[in-house]
Amino acid sequence: MSPIHFAFSSTFLLGLMGLAFHRTHLLSALLCLEAMMLSLFIALSIWTLQLNSTNFSASPMLMLAFSACEASAGLALLVATSRTHGNDRLQNLSLLQC
Repeated sequence: MSPIHFAFSSTFLLGLMGLAFHRTHLLSALLCLEAMMLSLFIALSIWTLQLNSTNFSASPMLMLAFSACEASAGLALLVATSRTHGNDRLQNLSLLQC
């Protein structure tokens, strides 16, 4: 495994571990998701550059567009939960209280 692949896989795994173990605030979960998406975007960009193929050249931009949509939906949920519950702690959120 090359150092570049190791760096991107370790970045993705650190974001995944942060998402799995530090689930106290919604904002920290959103930041971990964004770190995972950023590492996937950079890895996909490097992969398309290494292949020298024009077939996959739109893939990183498509992934970046989906990442921006995911970020905006996450921020909208953060604002909505902050207004209704007063904080962004994930322990206060329950589907049974809807």
